[in-house]
Amino acid sequence: MEMSDWQCPQCGERQEAQFSECWKCGYARGSGGDESVKEADASDPMLCPSCKVTLDFIGTKKFHEGSRAAPFLLGEIGELLVNRETFDVYLCSRCGRIELFLDGVGEGFRPN
Repeated sequence: MEMSDWQCPQCGERQEAQFSECWKCGYARGSGGDESVKEADASDPMLCPSCKVTLDFIGTKKFHEGSRAAPFLLGEIGELLVNRETFDVYLCSRCGRIELFLDGVGEGFRPN
């Protein structure tokens, strides 16, 4: 009987057929749960486009655009000349790919 790739039911990581244990969380294959690989929806933004594994939330980061001199020299008025955007950052733990999502937009579609 030929074994097929499987998905860890504990952390969701995709595993190759020859492995009997999840490299990410240590789950032992065959110890219960649905381990069949689910077909990845290509339009799902929470899956890594390369690896097809679920992206992990690693935090919210602020990005600064503009001169740092304006706020320093002009005080609070100078803050008006600076553009800051806040992004939710997601990481693929397999390949290291980073995906940025604008903070406050579409959060209902992302896992908590």
